[in-house]
Amino acid sequence: MPIAMSSSKLSIAIAAILISSGTALAQAAPDTENGRYALSPAGDGFLRLDTRTGAVSTCTNSSAGWACYMVPDERAALDAEIGRLQADNDKLKGELAARAPSAKTDEALPKSDQLKKPEPKTQEPKVAEGERKIEIPLPSDRDMDRMMSFVERAWRRLIEMANRVQRDVNGGKI
Repeated sequence: MPIAMSSSKLSIAIAAILISSGTALAQAAPDTENGRYALSPAGDGFLRLDTRTGAVSTCTNSSAGWACYMVPDERAALDAEIGRLQADNDKLKGELAARAPSAKTDEALPKSDQLKKPEPKTQEPKVAEGERKIEIPLPSDRDMDRMMSFVERAWRRLIEMANRVQRDVNGGKI
């Protein structure tokens, strides 16, 4: 009988060892939950990829057991910024439409920007009927005379300035 008791104690001891080793094996890596997660060793723990959502977590073993923490996702931050910019764009388009209800915000303005007001002293270019060609009026003789007199005065001033600089360099002698 003493041998039977010791064999029962031995079987209990073996069962206890197996149970404790089973928990030790279970604590060796985080749960993969029926293939949902893909694990890769990384540093002191594992990187866990959720194959359903694409979320990545770092899993480490501490005295309390395995703990997994989400890795910050740059894509989520970019998507949030894109969403914010799209909302701002929609808001600005709405404000622009409220200010000028006839202005189109989806199309580019034509090269002859009709929203700009012409300056009061310049002549407005003439647009031919039924066409989008712009006719630019040529300057008059009076305008050409004014321009030529301006160029002549600027040229004389430039020559006078060059002569002064040359006199200063030569010490007053030419």
